[in-house]
Amino acid sequence: MLKGRHLIESNDFSLEEQEEIFTLADRIMTNEVNYLDACRGKLLSTLFYEPSTRTRFSFEAAMLRLGGQVVGFSEPNSSSVSKGESIADTIRTVGCYADIAVIRHPKEGAPKLASKNANIPVINAGDGGHQHPTQTLTDLLTIRSLKKSINHQVIGLCGDLKFGRTAHSLVKALNKYENIRFIFISPTELTIPDYILEDLAPGSYALTDNLDEVIDQLDILYMTRIQKERFFNEEEYLRLKGYYILTKDKLTSAKEDMIVMHPLPRVDEICSDVDDDPRAVYFKQAKFGMYVRMALILKLLGGA
Repeated sequence: MLKGRHLIESNDFSLEEQEEIFTLADRIMTNEVNYLDACRGKLLSTLFYEPSTRTRFSFEAAMLRLGGQVVGFSEPNSSSVSKGESIADTIRTVGCYADIAVIRHPKEGAPKLASKNANIPVINAGDGGHQHPTQTLTDLLTIRSLKKSINHQVIGLCGDLKFGRTAHSLVKALNKYENIRFIFISPTELTIPDYILEDLAPGSYALTDNLDEVIDQLDILYMTRIQKERFFNEEEYLRLKGYYILTKDKLTSAKEDMIVMHPLPRVDEICSDVDDDPRAVYFKQAKFGMYVRMALILKLLGGA
């Protein structure tokens, strides 16, 4: 059903199609050895116009663990982009060599433009402050695996909700599930955009700038960093960057089965003393990301 498709926004796949990916990811996690040659002879192209560690490494690790190979660039100055080549021409050229492409770009809409000019599946690995759909698949698989259901959850999203593409994608995706309540926790300057709120049912969300007042209500706490690279004014960034810092002491008010998620990298918004708390799942979350990308690659290539 997903063979040859693009993944550009978190709502590109139906709940049933997402469940296909999660079910395959479960099978891979249970018996990875069965998939060692699933993509043998296939080539993944990684086109990263913006820095990345986890997303790029997880895609590369996913393809290599499936028996495929990887080519690409990790910064545009090492490619013909530095000579002025357009995204449309880059993806047309890449399609002559590779079977599937992953693109991260600082400009919103760039991966969508690439997909309109591609003859191979294109995956958006993050476009500016817009969306990050494979992080969303990672987040949903994490919730599904650790909370046993994605439905009926109270999720607090905390930090940079204005520019945070991971938060934007996750809210759009979770809005399709049953009985989800959102609590958006941010300073006024970094509040969730209106275009995200417009899609939510009245009464399904609340806005606050105080994490301590709502942490006891949460089933999931999704922390995000204040993103220096999205600010035009460094003074404004410095003023806001330490606005929320999650410590072990603050977790004493939280539910025993709450989970703390973070798309990473973190800066100072989660203290290292939280890492040993069983509710801290952000490194497990990173590993789920590799498995869900293995499943996604297989599905888009028609290998499962």
